[in-house]
Amino acid sequence: MPHDGHDHHHDHQHDHAPPPDDPSFSSDQALGARALRLLLEEAGVLEPGEVARQIDRMDGITPSMGASVVARAWVDPAFRKRLIETPVAACTEMGIDLQGTHLHVVENTASVHNVIVCTLCSCYPKPLLGIPPDWYKSYEYRARAVIEPRAVLAEFGVAIPDSVEVRVHDSTADLRYLVLPARPQGTEGWSEEKLAAIVTRDSMIGTAIPKA
Repeated sequence: MPHDGHDHHHDHQHDHAPPPDDPSFSSDQALGARALRLLLEEAGVLEPGEVARQIDRMDGITPSMGASVVARAWVDPAFRKRLIETPVAACTEMGIDLQGTHLHVVENTASVHNVIVCTLCSCYPKPLLGIPPDWYKSYEYRARAVIEPRAVLAEFGVAIPDSVEVRVHDSTADLRYLVLPARPQGTEGWSEEKLAAIVTRDSMIGTAIPKA
């Protein structure tokens, strides 16, 4: 559970190297990863080209996958309940494969606003949102989002009232987060397709709010 508005889960080792803008990043890490991949291919653990195929698959995933899940939760209370309680199973209902991903869905309400960050690298719900934006991987966002989340949100154009608690959730290699934004007023009677169109990537990270 979050404590003092922050939710940290870095008890487990990350499976990603720091992004290039991190001072600890070096080209040796990239060379080491390439050497490991070649060794695994030679040993028959990986098929030649498998890594490239997986990268191509990830490149084809867009935030529209997550947006469709959010839209379904907005119109179907039973699905919304399943999404929060058993997110992997709920996404599977919609044909989205999250096997191997431990996902936790956090819901924005009138009293709580959630924000996702990965302070040590760039862990992110890629099966739902695709490749993370550059700013999410930046050292500045990772450092400041936990310390001064309201100031960071203000720079994104999101002003959170003092009466609303801001909770920052720190992703890890073992646990990814998805923000379920609050459905905006004025969207009553909208179809799932129309609702999905106003759900942005940033709103599922918590740095934006959907608008009708």
